[in-house]
Amino acid sequence: MARTPDRRGLLAGAGALALAGCYRRETPQADAQPLDLHLSDLEGRHGGRLGVAALDVASGRQALWRAQERFPFCSTFKAFLAAATLQRVQRGEEDLERRVRVTRADMIPHAPTTGPAVGRDLSIRQLMQAAVELSDNPAANILIREMGGIGVWRQWWPSFGDTTTLISRLEPELNTALADDPRDTCLPAQTLANIRLMAFSDRLSPAHDALLHDWLVASPTGPNRLKAAAPQGWTVAHKTGTGMNGTANDIGMMTPVSGAPVLMAVYLTGATQATDDQRDAVIADAGRRALEVLGRG
Repeated sequence: MARTPDRRGLLAGAGALALAGCYRRETPQADAQPLDLHLSDLEGRHGGRLGVAALDVASGRQALWRAQERFPFCSTFKAFLAAATLQRVQRGEEDLERRVRVTRADMIPHAPTTGPAVGRDLSIRQLMQAAVELSDNPAANILIREMGGIGVWRQWWPSFGDTTTLISRLEPELNTALADDPRDTCLPAQTLANIRLMAFSDRLSPAHDALLHDWLVASPTGPNRLKAAAPQGWTVAHKTGTGMNGTANDIGMMTPVSGAPVLMAVYLTGATQATDDQRDAVIADAGRRALEVLGRG
């Protein structure tokens, strides 16, 4: 999720991370005692349950709300699917330019890139970009198939240090997770740890890191979620997710014009009586509250 060289220069100058001239550095640690973040009024606005985990990279301060509870992750997983695929490329197990035939049998709802490509080939790079930028569902399923299937995909998470996210189904079934169904759910605190590791470790090469970040920044989905929470001039690299049972999510990295970023994961579920716009507004307000608590609003 790291950005282009401009961001690397900014981070090199951030006090808590200063290692002059270096891009890769140790994963920033979070404070043991999270700051108080109270969001019960937001949950009461339209019903539902919020989960928030945010980290100020420069200071190590955290803001958490229901961060150890389970929430459906929906399409937010596609950011990590791209990271897993890029790791396969780095190990020589995959090629960014390898072509894969897209067939009618691959089609499921929400196929903005793969739908028009039926009967043609798309590269692994194009499939990743479609999954991350546009949340293309067939593209995500094809990438999972091409890595060896859901069993292989499920095994990647512990290799990344995550033993709590539960990978059970493919698109679009994974979006049906309910409050009493642990399948296809995650913990906001674990997602935050995953973002931190993906952005600040050497799991991805600088080139692949920048590639993924650019897709996350370019994504037009959810403009009224974390993008709306960020102060003017900040850059937001994010991945949204939307599902049944009043579920809407957004995770990513929020970077100011100067200084270190804030990492954030916001999940909302059970808000069945709210409209899409209302759910988006709750996520944006939760993001703003987290930034204020961290002193970054």
